[in-house]
Amino acid sequence: MPKSDFDQLAINTLRILAMDSVQNANSGHPGMPMGMADVAYILWTRHLNVNPQNPQWANRDRFVLSAGHGSMLLYSLLYLTGFPMSLDDLKQFRQWGSKTPGHPEYEPHLGIETTTGPLGQGFTNGVGMAIAQKHLAARFNRPDFPIYDHRIYAIVSDGEMMEGATHEAASLAGHLGLDNLIYLYDDNEISIEGNTDITFTEDVAKRFAAYGWHVQEIDGHDSNAINTALETAKTTPGKPHLIICHTHIAFGSPNKQDSETAHGSPLGDKEVGLTRQNLGWPSEEPFWAPDDVIASYRRRAGEGQTLEDKWNNLLDRYTAAYPEAATEFKRLLSGELPEGWQTALPTFTPDDGPMATRAASGKTLNALAAAIPELMGGSADLEPSNKTYLKGYKEFQKATPEGRNFRFGVRELGMAGILNGMATYPGLHVYGGTFMVFSDFMRPAVRLAALMGLPVIYVWTHDSVYVGEDGPTHEPVEHVMSLRLIPGMTVIRPGDANETVAAWKVALQHPGPVALALSRQKLPIYSEPCAAMEGVARGGYVVRGSPLGEPDILLIATGSEVSGALAAQEILAGQGIGAQVVSLPSWELFEVQPEDYKEAVLPKHITKRLSIEAGVTTGWERYVGCSGATMGINHFGASAPYPILQEKFGMTPADIARRAAALLAS
Repeated sequence: MPKSDFDQLAINTLRILAMDSVQNANSGHPGMPMGMADVAYILWTRHLNVNPQNPQWANRDRFVLSAGHGSMLLYSLLYLTGFPMSLDDLKQFRQWGSKTPGHPEYEPHLGIETTTGPLGQGFTNGVGMAIAQKHLAARFNRPDFPIYDHRIYAIVSDGEMMEGATHEAASLAGHLGLDNLIYLYDDNEISIEGNTDITFTEDVAKRFAAYGWHVQEIDGHDSNAINTALETAKTTPGKPHLIICHTHIAFGSPNKQDSETAHGSPLGDKEVGLTRQNLGWPSEEPFWAPDDVIASYRRRAGEGQTLEDKWNNLLDRYTAAYPEAATEFKRLLSGELPEGWQTALPTFTPDDGPMATRAASGKTLNALAAAIPELMGGSADLEPSNKTYLKGYKEFQKATPEGRNFRFGVRELGMAGILNGMATYPGLHVYGGTFMVFSDFMRPAVRLAALMGLPVIYVWTHDSVYVGEDGPTHEPVEHVMSLRLIPGMTVIRPGDANETVAAWKVALQHPGPVALALSRQKLPIYSEPCAAMEGVARGGYVVRGSPLGEPDILLIATGSEVSGALAAQEILAGQGIGAQVVSLPSWELFEVQPEDYKEAVLPKHITKRLSIEAGVTTGWERYVGCSGATMGINHFGASAPYPILQEKFGMTPADIARRAAALLAS
């Protein structure tokens, strides 16, 4: 239907609120919200199935403002449609403690589905959400009972089409045929530095068609075209959808429309007044909106409640018809793990022989697979090395969305963002694997997982220079330490098979992201299962006390270096030196322990301390203190078998013992 005068008034309300909020804050991006107001209005009032009275309704459509710099578009929509967002919140845009920060931050109870801003991340999150929806629908839907039938919508931008993350995620989405994914591309041809043709002249439509997407191109200010394109996308199966919306940035601004000056700066008081006049806005009062327009938007709250009531009725009938499936579905929504899952955790003894912690991780995953049906994940084309495959279970593919094994391909950054999107679905326990050195490719999305507190598990194997023959390009030296720098990230570097099992137990119950740093090389099994289980959960523990009574020195190690410290302890004992060996796999878990526990593990009166970790030593000062020393590798590695590297870099048990004795003599 053609755009009515009332529709135009409602669309301009979005423009005015966004413009006023940015001007009031004297900071922000007014151009994108003004340019995409037509598209957002049609999507939110005619297609998006949400319930503002219950923003976390399980079967709601997901809306991702991937172009997060245009956050005022989302905040204005949330306010107008009756989500927990007030006009005062809009007036506090970009201010301390407000609900309206500069870029959307993960607040599902407000209607904000993910944190966006770094371009491309929302795009990849949406792909993960689409995968989660497809998987859960395949698992729980029954004939005539579409428990999960929602869609994932996103607004994406020119800048995102340039970012590498979108290429990776779009390629995988096309391969998987995620037809529940509908992306609206704000093609306004403007970036911060000017017109996009200074750097970006490719044919995006052809690129996405080549990926396997269904592509449409429309005038992003033509309401009928927008509505028709959305209807077409919703009824065209088999492919994800890209609707290219040709728009004008800062639509309605007499002097800044189609200009990069409207991208990241307020319009200015004079231009705000001129824009009001140009749009025929009936008031000069900032933040004013017509009552009938607000009432029209707010009808979505009632419509959303009706949709949820209908779905709740469907769920009641589903529960009666399929009680076991319904119980399981509701358990997932609660986020609770299955009862008794911990009994599936394996234990290992020295009789099992030396075992790489990556191998122990694989055995643990497969032991848990039957006990935790929502455990799912994969690797970035390194499964034979990462040991992430769940044996006996299907792969997630277009024809088998019930599958739990993922083939992410060589797409580390895309994988990380996709995992974030999947993790926003309650109950799913997702993991992704690659080599530790390639965590660099993943870091932007990993950082956002930590910011959002998403329970993503990273299986990063080949965790030190002992990768060996691959050489310094593949040997991480700074990576474990750099990951510890991310607020909200919990890093666990287990030293043997039982500590690895304990690390998985922690990861599956932890409310935020967990990094498992796992060895390539085989390691002796030294820990008692119960001691390892408690010790890893607390971040650190005494593996073996001094055999000579009161310790003279503490040997503090992580990962593969713990067994070296134990061997050094024996050498030192032969020299009459008593050493206490501490495994400290997780600094983050250890730091939150009570002081008396930390004192028991690292007694303050024992000031001679030596840290041992095959990586950079920066940061270990917190545990060794002024009278201690650090052993590590503060340089890049080399290509050679790992025992040679251990010898050449001075990290053998004999080297540890010599360093400890020298420290005591100093």
